[in-house]
Amino acid sequence: MTGPLLDEPRRLPGTLITLDGPGGVGKSTAARLVAETLTAAGLPVHATSQPSRAPLGELARHGTDTYRGMALACLCAADRHHQLATEIVPALREGQVVVCDRYVASSLVLQGLDGLSAQVVWQLNHGVYRPDLSVILTGDAGVIDARLRARGGHSRFERAEDNSELETGLYVHAVVDLQQRGWPVAALDATTDPPEKIAAAIVSLIHQVLTEKSAACL
Repeated sequence: MTGPLLDEPRRLPGTLITLDGPGGVGKSTAARLVAETLTAAGLPVHATSQPSRAPLGELARHGTDTYRGMALACLCAADRHHQLATEIVPALREGQVVVCDRYVASSLVLQGLDGLSAQVVWQLNHGVYRPDLSVILTGDAGVIDARLRARGGHSRFERAEDNSELETGLYVHAVVDLQQRGWPVAALDATTDPPEKIAAAIVSLIHQVLTEKSAACL
């Protein structure tokens, strides 16, 4: 099934940039560097992550061994809705550039690993704010797995032996799903490039989005 299942919330002055990708791909490092670069350029930046640091988000973040399937999916979706209402949307109303480490694509993949369909994930995330740019970092599963093992897994998903291969494959499907629903998506290969180069590429894409957004307001 194609086409958006979501009611499209009113677009706000700010810009929402989301970064997703398999564990070990370098996503969090890239998100941090992107936020630092944009801030240094004088842009109003709000950096955040999902799950959030609120109690509900911490429960989802540290509860992957306890909660599975629909229970974990509901936790993650509830935290996302709450964070949008209390943190992300207010920042967007103020015209800030919100850089979010993980968003709906991560739910499509991680809840997919738990056996939930993409349709169920979209239903749980009904009405979420569509990013101005959804960046998906991809890469060679073997390289990503080596990085992941070097730093250690942060959840039961990342501790699974076949995690990197499964996540990498599911993110390919997630990119197609997002595109079919009209989300602006950029997939970047992070197999060999250093974090600084990847972050620079993302910043360039963000400047394009900001330029197009400014032109549309004229």
